[in-house]
Amino acid sequence: MTARSTRSRSAGGDAPQPVPVEQENIVDVDVAQEMEGSFLEYAYSVIYSRALPDARDGLKPVQRRILFMMSQMGLRPDKGHVKSARVVGEVMGKLHPHGDGAIYDAMVRMAQPFSLRLPVVDGHGNFGSLDDGPAAPRYTEARMAPAALAMTADLDEDTVDFVPNYDNQFTQPGVLPSAYPNLLVNGASGIAVGMATNMAPHNLREVVAAARHLLGHPDAELADLMEHVPGPDLPSGGRIVGLDGVKDAYATGRGSFRMRATVAVEQVTARKTGLVVTELPYGVGPEKVIERIKDGVNAKKITGISDVVDLTDRKNGLKLVIELKSGFNPQAVLAALYKHTPLEETFGINNVALVDGQPQTLGLKELLQVYVDHRLSVVRRRTEYRLGKKRDRLHLVEGLLLALVDIDEVIEIIRTSDDAAAARTRLMQVFDLTEVQSNHILELRLRQLTRFSRIELEAERDELAAAIAELEAILASDARLREVVSGELADVAAEYGDDRRTRLLDAENLASPTASAPAAKEAGAVASPMMVADTPCWVLLSTAGRLLRTADRTPIAPVGRRHKHDSYTSVVPTTARGEIGALTSAGRLHRLQVVDIPAAAEASASPAMAESVPAKEFVPLERGESLVALVPLDAVLAIGTARGVVKRVRPQWPLNRDVFEAITLKDRDAVVGAAPAVQDEDHLVFVTAAGQLLHYEASLVRPQGPSAGGMAGMRVADKDTVLAFAVAPAGTVVPEAELSSSERPAVVVTVADGQSDLLGSAPGSVKVTPLGEYPTKGRGTAGVRAHRMLKGENAVVLAWAGASPALAASKAGVARALPTEFGRRDGSGVPVDQRIEAIGSGASPILVAAAPQADDAVEVSAE
Repeated sequence: MTARSTRSRSAGGDAPQPVPVEQENIVDVDVAQEMEGSFLEYAYSVIYSRALPDARDGLKPVQRRILFMMSQMGLRPDKGHVKSARVVGEVMGKLHPHGDGAIYDAMVRMAQPFSLRLPVVDGHGNFGSLDDGPAAPRYTEARMAPAALAMTADLDEDTVDFVPNYDNQFTQPGVLPSAYPNLLVNGASGIAVGMATNMAPHNLREVVAAARHLLGHPDAELADLMEHVPGPDLPSGGRIVGLDGVKDAYATGRGSFRMRATVAVEQVTARKTGLVVTELPYGVGPEKVIERIKDGVNAKKITGISDVVDLTDRKNGLKLVIELKSGFNPQAVLAALYKHTPLEETFGINNVALVDGQPQTLGLKELLQVYVDHRLSVVRRRTEYRLGKKRDRLHLVEGLLLALVDIDEVIEIIRTSDDAAAARTRLMQVFDLTEVQSNHILELRLRQLTRFSRIELEAERDELAAAIAELEAILASDARLREVVSGELADVAAEYGDDRRTRLLDAENLASPTASAPAAKEAGAVASPMMVADTPCWVLLSTAGRLLRTADRTPIAPVGRRHKHDSYTSVVPTTARGEIGALTSAGRLHRLQVVDIPAAAEASASPAMAESVPAKEFVPLERGESLVALVPLDAVLAIGTARGVVKRVRPQWPLNRDVFEAITLKDRDAVVGAAPAVQDEDHLVFVTAAGQLLHYEASLVRPQGPSAGGMAGMRVADKDTVLAFAVAPAGTVVPEAELSSSERPAVVVTVADGQSDLLGSAPGSVKVTPLGEYPTKGRGTAGVRAHRMLKGENAVVLAWAGASPALAASKAGVARALPTEFGRRDGSGVPVDQRIEAIGSGASPILVAAAPQADDAVEVSAE
């Protein structure tokens, strides 16, 4: 419409009117140059104002603003906590032009003891963990930690420059005084534009020692400083493996090192061995480790682990128990865990920090030098400030002393003056005072005059003069200034320092004979096998009721748990990955995995029963049930009961059950003994409470299946019972006259009436007789008398038969003496001084070479 009207007017001859257009100023700019300039401005802002710490105080701008604002708010360690949201709001509203989330995240990290080696914020509430974030700021509280006081000390003494905040309404310190090298102590991490920083924490005492050495020796070499700072000290502890990367980082500012968890191999239960983790690498949480272990097990990268239990709590700290399957080498499993889980991590050091506003990569000496220079500047400026204050005060005190010479005249001058200016002028003229002194006198209240005395002012003047001289001496001497800085560093280290947490390991240490399997592998050695080798060994059951597996078939000798004279009830030859049986008095046979039983030290020829465990932890017993013997599962087994039943069992045990019946017992009957009886020439031996003994060859008892109930082995009177049943190997049953033909003859030990607990009762009598002295009788007969009762004795209370030597002991394994001479077959025993409560073999009946003589056994027992 408008266009047509315009054309019609033009056609009518009227000249077109010009349309007013605003003046435009278009400037052609190269896009590449604009992008480059804008990006550089953004990058510099991120580097300088957000991501990188200052090398002097080790803080990023947001961290510095948090500490400064908390100091301004008076949130000291001796004051109460305040809501974290209040601190965040103050920092965001006055100093930090970013969101509250960034401020709170920074404050949380400053309060986490697992993030900083020396936390500077004291948090109250849920400030998170390695596996979980913190609660919202409205739920948590915070205040300054004691170490933060050292960071902000002397801010009001002109020690550092203050700069405007983002809107020029407030001022903030450009750097904190930092009474300790915070950057090295707490480390730092940050990602800027085109660069990043990642610095490891260190021990305060070590860093301060290095800084003091540099103060006293400005030309010190890196090696001198590393004598004080050997390596990082991580908040989580753990171990640092290999120090070459640490040395590179200290020299160039870049390097890496490996962190490992602190792991111990422990017997977590009687049957299970476990890896107990008490310290993890820096920045690794237990939940992450558990997740990676499960992933590794599912992916078949890690084998031998049955369960992982996290027992971490606030009272006891970190405790991660990794339970291992039977038969797996703990060191080999640990090597796999180091390889496939965060139990071993790498820390890359990249020491990038701001020096005079410019990012630089700094080594250990450069970092210490920047801090030392900063601290020297802080102490110098503080000294100058204090010197000025002292001089000003001295000037006022000297004026007061002049005025006190004639205080009445001073008052008269002030009263007669027209105004304050006139009074000031007259005071300056009469008493030769300066304007500052005169103003101070005029500002005094009359009541303050009562406080002044010439003696007090003169004393204050002298103190001020001495302090001024001291401050001037510090400023006049660089050496004196360094001494002051060094002394203050020592005080800080003494107040806030603690012991090293992280253990440093060189590569040479890893290759030592005592190194772990994964460490030896790294050093070029052969790694440990994953599975325990199926080597021959012995499984021992002591008379004190403890189990132990030997490392090999080395000859063994009697060793007790608390007393070295404990004897063996059973000694079973087997292999480390084999199976044995544990027979109970109820006739039940428990299948035991040999590898589950604790093993003695490999280098020990005599197994230390201190490494053993109670047998009841492996064999659950019902009420009234007891463990009788350990037996092999691959040999014919002879069993005897209290009612005189005997049974030879063929090794046809169920394969899919761990507990099964070895003999079917009648009512009120119980198993009293069991042992292998493979050869028909072996002798089966019964001893009853009435002192009767019966023995005959095993050929008289045919082997049966496990479900059978056995057959009559000995005729036992109604009021009598079988106390002991044993198997004497073929060739050991010889009479006393032929003992020289057998190195280890079978003997019978009987103890009569030795179980009375009445005070003053006799311990009883004991007799040792060669089994060959007793005639062989038929199966199912009553046998012959083996022990004649003395006056006051009415029964045999303890009996044992087996290959010599026999050892006697108490229930706790304390040795008891046995007769040195054999008794007559049907004779009485020898009275004993101490009660005998257990009898067992002094060594394995198979190890003839290891068997001590009978005299040796008596001599040992007499100790």
